[in-house]
Amino acid sequence: MTLRSLAASLAIALLMGLAVNAPAQTQPKGEDSPSTGKADENKSQDKADEAKDKPDDKGKPDESKVKLEKATFGGGCFWCLEAVYERIPGVKSVVSGYAGGTVPRPTYEMVSSGLTGHAEVVQLVYDPEVAPYEKLLKVFWACHNPTTLNQQGPDFGTQYRSIILYHNEDQKKAALKSYKELTDAGVFADPIVTQLEPLKAFYPAERYHQDYFRKNSSAPYCQAEIVPKLRKLKLIK
Repeated sequence: MTLRSLAASLAIALLMGLAVNAPAQTQPKGEDSPSTGKADENKSQDKADEAKDKPDDKGKPDESKVKLEKATFGGGCFWCLEAVYERIPGVKSVVSGYAGGTVPRPTYEMVSSGLTGHAEVVQLVYDPEVAPYEKLLKVFWACHNPTTLNQQGPDFGTQYRSIILYHNEDQKKAALKSYKELTDAGVFADPIVTQLEPLKAFYPAERYHQDYFRKNSSAPYCQAEIVPKLRKLKLIK
């Protein structure tokens, strides 16, 4: 067993019973014809907006009982993170997008150039009573390798960096606490390189990136990368 394999095994036991550190994607994201522009941004954002109006099991809006919150994470390919978080109870909506950079309204091609400073991220709308932020952090640490700088598996580039973009001071404190706990416990063989910074702007990705795994589960990339990740995390059989 390699040192990295041992670290992965330790993480399974110490995090949440989930497996850790599956790689992100390496192939270009072009199975579907891309569409860009304001219309696609609006359609992408509809996923988050619609979540606020979904009735609960008793037919009443969720917000009548609890205030929904948002969280934003980056850890390699957003297709992978989206597929993971969509299967977490309490997460109402997951939107793939871009954040952490300086260029407004970036396109996928712009982000892929590495010149915008943006990372591929997912923004969640979640019920904190069902899925507390601390639980979302555990999923975050478990579903990617936070010790590789600007890389997930064979995927290289700053757009694939590990990053937590907090929405408020409570999220910042929770992220710092979880980072310290993992570091003190020696869960990972190498130092965690995850960035932590406030969210300044989030830009939904093009429509063809949204719900990618759900729409393209038989695609070669999904079968090679996302399916094994979901199985390791015990989110699918």
